[in-house]
Amino acid sequence: QVQLVESGGGLVQPGGWIRLSCAASGIDFKLYDMNWYRQAPGKVREWVATITTVPSPRYSDSVRGRFNISRDNGRHTVSLQMNRLMPEDTAVYYCNVDYRGVPFWGTGTLVTVSS
Repeated sequence: QVQLVESGGGLVQPGGWIRLSCAASGIDFKLYDMNWYRQAPGKVREWVATITTVPSPRYSDSVRGRFNISRDNGRHTVSLQMNRLMPEDTAVYYCNVDYRGVPFWGTGTLVTVSS
């Protein structure tokens, strides 16, 4: 079955950085676009970034220029390098893939940006 496992969350100071990873299994990884979403306290889940199969990155306006998404097809992982973090980046970050029309999600990893 499809499994997505995120790691790398934690507490970071404003202006700092953190790197998230997502390990995927149960899919032919290289054939699928991979996505990161986030959900801040009291808010709806929002799309953050996508890395296509090409690979070509895409970003939401709120993170473009600060975040970098990448993939390793050999290791079946997708990463999110998050730089110049701001308190409003505080959220649970989720890895996502649409597999045969069905969305699959990891359990999420919490990133807290605070001094």
